Order: sequence, then structure tokens, then C-alpha cells
Amino acid sequence: MISCRSIPRLLAGLLASLAVLSANAQGFPNKMVTVMVPYAAGGPSDAVGRLVQVEYERQLGQKMMIENLGGVSGALGVQKVLAAPADGYYQLLSTPMELVMAPLALSAVKFKPEEVRMASLMGRTSIGLAVRKDLPVNNLQEFLAWAKGKKVSYASVGQGSLYHIMGERLKALTGLDLLHVPYKAAVQIYTDLGGNSVDMAFVPVAGPIIGMVRDNRFKIIGISSTTPHPQLPNAAPISAQQGMSDFVFDIWIGLLVAKSTPDAVVQRLNQAMNEAIKSEAFVKGMTSTGSQVPAGMSVAELDKFYTHEVTRYRALFKAANVEPQ
Repeated sequence: MISCRSIPRLLAGLLASLAVLSANAQGFPNKMVTVMVPYAAGGPSDAVGRLVQVEYERQLGQKMMIENLGGVSGALGVQKVLAAPADGYYQLLSTPMELVMAPLALSAVKFKPEEVRMASLMGRTSIGLAVRKDLPVNNLQEFLAWAKGKKVSYASVGQGSLYHIMGERLKALTGLDLLHVPYKAAVQIYTDLGGNSVDMAFVPVAGPIIGMVRDNRFKIIGISSTTPHPQLPNAAPISAQQGMSDFVFDIWIGLLVAKSTPDAVVQRLNQAMNEAIKSEAFVKGMTSTGSQVPAGMSVAELDKFYTHEVTRYRALFKAANVEPQ
């Protein structure tokens, strides 16, 4: 039991600790920072990190090291960041796939989405509804008419993936008879879609996808963002279809830290990264791959955005009856 005499000493110690934390936060950063990319080097997330690195270092006034750690759908990298001190020196470059969906889909993932906090939203990638090239359809309305009364197969990169959830949402909104066909790798989906072995799939409209569409390997007949994609202007937003106004999805990527990171540190990271993503090199690099650079958001706006994303995907997983496996 704590004695009355020891309480003042405990309070003094606590106040001293808080003072040290505050002083450290105000002087942040005073050494190199590490940014975790929870995938192997060479992937899309890694490319974003290396694209922003020079300008981010300039804005922070410190060097930045990129660490790559793949495994468990990106969750291993997230867990390593959460196990480190929450002082802002160990940051995370991540997407909703690892942060929100992996904990909802995989029982091996032990963290909760609320254990991280967004410091900046850096990019967005639209998602297209792709169909095999021999289908007699060129837009969503024609596809819905064609698919009515048929069993239509749709591919995804696995149970509980974003593309699986999107397929189940499309099924719920349209009443179509959609059969989920899970794959282990996206490249095999593109091969089978191009070979007419599967009817449809949701695909990220970035990287090689636009080239595949131009080469007529498959067609994209709709976009899940609220506006048409600049490189695929004829693919109308799916949300414009009657009864589908909430069918809005994209793949965002952001800079995150552990939830308990001091507010002053999060504000500093927000300021630095929001400036870094304005650089000509970053904007050019992102848009050349088909992604978009969003306007900078404040920490308060990011808190609201991230909470909404977590709440929304929890509801979508529940509606699709997806349990952790």
C-alpha cells in the first residue's frame, strides 16, 4: 500500500517525467528517423517512401532511413513499430490493407487499428472494376444488365482483402449472383482476367494496370472514386449509379505513428510531410504511376478520417460475414 508520505514524491516524479517528454517533443527531431515500410523493397509502398525521402529529410532537418519488413500481410512491420518507444523516431508508411483489414481478416494479427495515429495522408489510388475483354459491355449499366440472372465470377487476392469486401458490397447493392474466386497473387488475377478465365475483378488503377487496359488485355468499366480517373476518363464513377452512392473506395497511403506519440511530435511530422508531398518530384512521381496526391490535412482532420475508415470497414466486414482466419 502506498503511504501518504510517498504520494508527493510519486507526483513529483510523474511531473518530472512529463516535463522531460514535453522537452523532448519540443526539440524533435534531433537525430535520424526511421520509416517502416511493411513490405519488401521494390513494391509500391517502398517506392512512395523513396520518392518522398529527399524532401521529407529537408523538411525535418534530419536524415530518414527506410526499413523494409514483410510478412503477415504487412502486419509484422506494423507490430514492430508499435513495439518501439512512441517518441516519433520510428514511423510507419502504411495503407488500410495492413492497418485496418489485416486485424479484421487474420487471427495472427494481434494489434488493433486504433493503436496507430495518422500524421499525414500522402496519396490515393483509385480502384477500377475490370472485366474480361470479350464481354459485350463498355460501362457499368451494360454490365449490370448482362450479369443479371448469371453466375459471375470475381477474383480477389484473398478472403478479407479490400477487393473481396468490394465484391461483396457490389453483390449486396445489386443483387447479382457473384462467386468469389480467391487468388494468392495479383499477377495471376491479371493473367486469368486477360485470358477470360474469370469474369471480373477490382484492380488498383496504377502502375501496369493502365498499360494492360490500353493493350486490350481487359476493360475497366467503372471507377470506385467519386471522380473519373484522369487516364481513364470514359470509366464513370460507380457511385453515380442509382442506389450505389456509398460505393466509394480507394487505397490511401499515409505516415503513421503509435497512438501514444506526443501531440507536439505528431504535429511536427504532419507539418513536415504535408510540405514534402507538395514537392514537384513527389507529385510528378505519384501521378505518373496513376495515383493522386491529396491536399494536406491537419492532425484533427486525419484523426476524424482514420476513425471513419476503421468504423466503416468494421461494418463492411460484418456485413460480408468475414471472420478472422
